[in-house]
Amino acid sequence: MSLEAGAAGSFFYVLEDPIRILFVDDDPIMREFAVVHLSTETAKVSVGADGLEALAAVEAEDFDVVLLDLEMPNMDGFEALARLRADERTRRLPVIVVTGREDVAAVDRAFQAGATSFLVKPINWRLLSYQVRYVHRTWRTEQALLRQRARARGEAHRVQEALRRLAHRGAGLLEQAMQGPPDIRRMAGEYARLLEEAAGAAHPAEAEPGEDG
Repeated sequence: MSLEAGAAGSFFYVLEDPIRILFVDDDPIMREFAVVHLSTETAKVSVGADGLEALAAVEAEDFDVVLLDLEMPNMDGFEALARLRADERTRRLPVIVVTGREDVAAVDRAFQAGATSFLVKPINWRLLSYQVRYVHRTWRTEQALLRQRARARGEAHRVQEALRRLAHRGAGLLEQAMQGPPDIRRMAGEYARLLEEAAGAAHPAEAEPGEDG
């Protein structure tokens, strides 16, 4: 499993957070090793033998991280990765490429297809465990920020809508007030100015290009 003797001789798990891992490799021995080395009380490991099985598994179940080999029959890792990134549901799913290839072409193609990280075989399972933990925690932080941003945008939209309704309902009253005595016109003008300032302050800033990935 994903544990090792510490400085004081105690064992500890690297993958201590709840996590669901999909390990995809055409080598049955590698799949068995993955279950043995990566499984913990909180880390659950499923396996697949090629890209087709990977896509089927992801369709049937939610995973937190996918570990994906490149050279596989039926559907290789490049194609599987491209399909994962083309699906809105798995567009941001962390995918760590774990492969025996280390040539520049493979590295570039994997990252261009959307790989989150890249590890070359032979696998150092302890190092892979740390990499999985880092990628998973980074992904969770990103998801939390995206949810927070969505809530903020929703709240800003509700405020804008309330101000729009207020402005619409008050337009007639303001028009009537502007025909009244000087004091009333002055108050109406001040109210209109404050309403415009509030509407401007409630309008969310435009997102930077690409910030939503």
